Amino acid sequence: MHITNNDSASSTSECDLQVVDQKHLALIEPHGSCVPAPIVSSFNDRIRPLLDCVDKLRHLNIMQEGIQLPTIVVVGDQSSGKSSVLESLAGISLPRGQGICTRVPLIMRLQNHNETELHLEYNGKLVPTDEVNIAEAIVLATNEIAGHGKGISNIPLSLIVKKNGVPDLTMVDLPGITRVPVHGQPEDIFEQISDIIMKYITPEESIILNVLSATVDFPTCESIRMSQKVDKTGERTIAVVTKVDKAPEGLLEKVTSNDVNIGLGYVCVKNRTGNKSYDEARSEEARLFQTHALLSKIDKSMVSVPVLAHKLVHIQANIICKCLPDIVKKINDKLAVNVASLNKLPQHLSSVAEALTMFMRILSSTKESLKKIFLRGEFDEYAEDLEMHCTARLAEMLNEYAVELHSKNVEKKEDFLMDEIMSLKEANGIGLPNFLPRAVFLNVLQKKVSVISAIPEVFVEKLWNYIETVVIKVLMHHFGDYQQLRSSTRCAVQNLIAKRKDESINWVREIIETERLTDYTYNPEYVATCSTLMEQQKPFMEIMNDSDKPSIIKLKEIGEVDVGSLRMNKDIAQQAFELKMRMIAYWKIVLMRMVDHMALYAMFSLRKMVNYEIEQEIVNELMASHGGGIERMLEESPCVSEKRLRLKRSVKLLKESKDVVAKIMDRIALQTYGEKAVNGSSSSEYPLQVYEPKHIAVIKPKVSGVHAPIISSLNDRTRPLLDCVDKLRHLNIMQEGTQLPTIMAVRDQSFGKSSVIESLPGTSLPRGNDTCTRVPLITRLQGVQVEAPTYVEPCIQSL
Repeated sequence: MHITNNDSASSTSECDLQVVDQKHLALIEPHGSCVPAPIVSSFNDRIRPLLDCVDKLRHLNIMQEGIQLPTIVVVGDQSSGKSSVLESLAGISLPRGQGICTRVPLIMRLQNHNETELHLEYNGKLVPTDEVNIAEAIVLATNEIAGHGKGISNIPLSLIVKKNGVPDLTMVDLPGITRVPVHGQPEDIFEQISDIIMKYITPEESIILNVLSATVDFPTCESIRMSQKVDKTGERTIAVVTKVDKAPEGLLEKVTSNDVNIGLGYVCVKNRTGNKSYDEARSEEARLFQTHALLSKIDKSMVSVPVLAHKLVHIQANIICKCLPDIVKKINDKLAVNVASLNKLPQHLSSVAEALTMFMRILSSTKESLKKIFLRGEFDEYAEDLEMHCTARLAEMLNEYAVELHSKNVEKKEDFLMDEIMSLKEANGIGLPNFLPRAVFLNVLQKKVSVISAIPEVFVEKLWNYIETVVIKVLMHHFGDYQQLRSSTRCAVQNLIAKRKDESINWVREIIETERLTDYTYNPEYVATCSTLMEQQKPFMEIMNDSDKPSIIKLKEIGEVDVGSLRMNKDIAQQAFELKMRMIAYWKIVLMRMVDHMALYAMFSLRKMVNYEIEQEIVNELMASHGGGIERMLEESPCVSEKRLRLKRSVKLLKESKDVVAKIMDRIALQTYGEKAVNGSSSSEYPLQVYEPKHIAVIKPKVSGVHAPIISSLNDRTRPLLDCVDKLRHLNIMQEGTQLPTIMAVRDQSFGKSSVIESLPGTSLPRGNDTCTRVPLITRLQGVQVEAPTYVEPCIQSL
């Protein structure tokens, strides 16, 4: 393959470039040494749209959304010749001097263009310049970004170079690596430079252009060490060796042995020196690599600035083509996520009426959520949060309460009936014998009630604390979008529950006092239990009266007890036993009553609170003089406002980026389809005008007087697919239940159906007054090329 380019400055000369395919790269070997050709790729026109797309995305700062762009990153140790290499590629002069010349990331965008145009972009400004003043303009811009002196900054500066003969490239030149700070530089200059370099070379989308001086050992270069940290195999690294004329000895072994894993290969160059023109510098470079005793032995695919330019263009094209589909996917995914997040933000309210409507809607949804989890036992809103399964948790709490109450009802086997005997003795007075005084029963009852009196209060505290936690969690969920109301609603709920908690404690205390002072039940279970237990009194008294009998007796609700010690009090043992049995029977009723009352009271309080009280309390709180009213909803909270603004900016950026990518994809598709359409109809005398569509190229013949063939520009693409379907139909695959895509022509008789089909192939079909088509007619049309003028030759088959 030979490429011939004519530069305006050397229009009388030609230089043929031979392209050698080596792995993934097109390597160009210049022939002749008179005057070199312009440094421009043979497919600049093809790579330009892709590069424009990436440059626009970079200009939009899409990387702030976490989407990395394919980039050629230029790194190298200080004074390795980085700037000189970039000068040779761009054909312009960059700032020179001692120390760090590049103090900010310099994004160089080179574009082959007929007219020369240079400008800088930074801090939202566009500064035009020219080839004479470009170095000074870069210095001034750098000082504005990084400050005067020798400090560095990670804020990028963009340089756009449009010039005839330059390769279509975008590169990022980073500050040269230096370990020892000089006067005026910060002490951590190495760490600052390292951070900037690692930020740019770490993404997989970056190509590392490592500039090395031939005068040093490559493994000792700090830039090599950094690139190896992020690209161990070297598949993303290309090396440029400068100052080859100063250290030609052993250079061939260095670039062929590849001791430092440079996967994309080496290119040796000789940069411009002095005041020579770039054409003179390239001619001198070509002579050096052709005539030097040592350098001429290096393969010509590894030397010269033109070879480097073409390598970089090919590498850049490969990485862009590889990354572009993934960039499109990332943009679409990020856009979908951000749009969804934006839609989830609360509606921005602009009037009191809107605020009131929104407030009532939120309050209604809050009540509905509370009814579901407290009253109906529906947990779909909090399926994974077991704490919010309130009916189940309340049942558990009530069961624990009942168990704790009953745990205090364990009858002691030791000193059986001694408490009852002591109570009877203390209540003894002048009166009828063997009569059980009610005061004794109440006295024993009060002692037992006192033992459990604290348990209901503790339960009520625990119950309302749980209810408060759940209600506030639901409220914060529904009012979460309006931060300005959260404190008021929380305060309202806390006040309401505090009042209900106090009321419940007072109610519990009244219940406890009632049980302490009164012994009554209408529950028939008391009589039944008491009768069953009293049946044991006869065997008990037999033991009391007969000392020869064993003193161990097994009693219901108590178990085995030793009653021998009671024989000394057998005169009141019978009364004590009756008191004990009646108290056991009645205490069961008391405990059951305390559990039942608590359950009923809790559900009643919950239902009243959810249905009426919460809504009323929140409205009262908001309408109070200190509440601020519904108008507070019009004031969007700072965090929501900031999040809305950030998401809007992000969505706008991603939409613009999506449009940029869509346009380039359409342009590529249009170019591909257009070229195929034009090449496929080269024998036609009808020129084709291509209109830009979304996905396909629509081709309109520009003719007058003669009708163009009815043929789609997609024939070449659809023909294989159509042949496949026709073969399947011929095999009668549909008898296996597999349907094929088909265009069915249907209409009432005499509506011109056959005429429409005739118009497509330009062939006559049967005509008549009756049914002309009496069987399914499968019409297969296929366009074939014949001698000019080009027409469609139909082929009709009936099955």
